Amino acid sequence: MTDYVVAPPAISAVPIKGTDKMFPVRRIFCVGRNYAEHAIEMGSDPTREPPFYFAKPADALVINDADMPYPSMSKSLHHEMELVVAIGTGGSDISVAHALKHVWGYCSGLDMTRRDIQNEAKKTGRPWDMGKGFDHSAPMGALVPAAGVDPGKGKIELKVNGKVVQTSDLSKLIWSVPEVISNLSHLVRLEPGDLIMTGTPEGVAAVVKGDVLEGFVEGVGTVKTKIV
Repeated sequence: MTDYVVAPPAISAVPIKGTDKMFPVRRIFCVGRNYAEHAIEMGSDPTREPPFYFAKPADALVINDADMPYPSMSKSLHHEMELVVAIGTGGSDISVAHALKHVWGYCSGLDMTRRDIQNEAKKTGRPWDMGKGFDHSAPMGALVPAAGVDPGKGKIELKVNGKVVQTSDLSKLIWSVPEVISNLSHLVRLEPGDLIMTGTPEGVAAVVKGDVLEGFVEGVGTVKTKIV
């Protein structure tokens, strides 16, 4: 038995819908600007940009509709509603044709962003880590198994205090789920427990304490959190 000098960290995990089981999370990868309208609203050209990625720590998860604390060092917390892919079978250099065979399931998620910190990092050419990978920055709903889910179409939507603020369709992803899995697997070996947040549609905006966020992906499920 290994003798650790400090207690090992707890395993981060996402609940599986309709069961008491949990999906252990190893890493959280996020695709940047993967809907054309969102890329345009963020000042980019969606016709020229290949997929790029950033990461969140696994323990940034917020699950079971728990509250999300408003983060420190920011005055501009933005919502980004996304489809999340859970990898069940690892691999490197995965082909597009075989990519979905590596998926365990899907859930709805929020890529919460300290936009002011991210924008300052962009200006100075520095990493986005503190704008994206902060504590409690990844609220997620329950996972559903991949069987029967078509990640290539279906409504994706977010309401803040009951008002629709983001709405689109998965068919508008610039890089499809199979393409993202394949591309990312050429950069790193994907492993069971990895999550991929696939990008957000247009309509991102700031939220404040007291706001209730309710997201939905057709055929997948919901995510809900309150900013406190």
